Amino acid sequence: MTATTTVTGSEDKAPVVQPPQRGNIFAKIAAPYRHSHGIQRFMLVSGTAVSILLILTAIFAPLIAPYSFDTYQDAAGRFPQQGEPTARNHWGTTVQGFDVMSRTIYGARTAVEVVILAVVFSIAIGVPLGLISGYIGGWLDRILVLIMDALFAFPYLLLAIVAAFLLKNTIDSGIVVTAIAITVVYVPQYFRVVRASTLSARESTYIEAARAMGARPSVIIRKYLFGNVVQSVPVIATLNAADAILTLAGLGFLGLGIQPTQAAEWGYDLQRAVADAGAGIWWTALYPGLGIVIAVTALTLVGEGLNDVLNPTLRRRNVKRPDVQRRAIGSSAVGPATAPDVEEEAGR
Repeated sequence: MTATTTVTGSEDKAPVVQPPQRGNIFAKIAAPYRHSHGIQRFMLVSGTAVSILLILTAIFAPLIAPYSFDTYQDAAGRFPQQGEPTARNHWGTTVQGFDVMSRTIYGARTAVEVVILAVVFSIAIGVPLGLISGYIGGWLDRILVLIMDALFAFPYLLLAIVAAFLLKNTIDSGIVVTAIAITVVYVPQYFRVVRASTLSARESTYIEAARAMGARPSVIIRKYLFGNVVQSVPVIATLNAADAILTLAGLGFLGLGIQPTQAAEWGYDLQRAVADAGAGIWWTALYPGLGIVIAVTALTLVGEGLNDVLNPTLRRRNVKRPDVQRRAIGSSAVGPATAPDVEEEAGR
């Protein structure tokens, strides 16, 4: 009876523990920044700072940009075509008479929207399929692996071009449709990574114990496998976000991306500025190109920094030797430290 009362009491106290669990989420997000050092920390902090600045620019684009992305005139009249930078148009105008500064700022908003949608769609499709395929196996696994391998065999830009061309002719060419075309490229990556982790994790002792207790496959996948096989997903998502900006620019450059009347897009502006370069009109291509370079570099720094911190192999390689020796000396004060103990500390 006493044991029953103790269990019941612990169950009654369970809701009180929820706030610390929510706090732990933020602690896990901040953990890579606390555990990084040297070049890792520089990459994470600088990449994150520039990425946040890019997101803020996208959110407050209507307040920052002097005009709308499709505005070609103001109270004083029409903007000059290919006009040089002036007080009226700080970064000049395009061949169509649009303000370069406004289109560059609004292009950041388009890039952020497309990247977020593409990464979310890719994770929402690739991760569940990888979990189901890796755990269930059988004919379903063979069919999914065959499809994903076929998609993965295509060059990513060619696959995005084919998807964008088909969607453009059947549906539309807006932001959501462009994000879907890019999603097709990245779903196989999440599928392959998560499936490989699931194949390894499904033979673990805790999974066998869950099966022995009669847990259903859906419960095992959701409660026991999911949290253990998606640890590399944030790194992949960050690197895919950087790659998605290049893919979006490539589609826009080829005329398969977002229409200029729907949103500003850096790749389309670069394509329109190709003819200007030979005439010495540098401003129409400089600022959209800088936007692509800055966004891709920032996201790549974050992804590579996370990979260096979260990847056990790279983390063990980057551990400072004085730290390992100091920990070994500290452990020897309590008891004799063996070689495996020191290696284990280095791995942490």
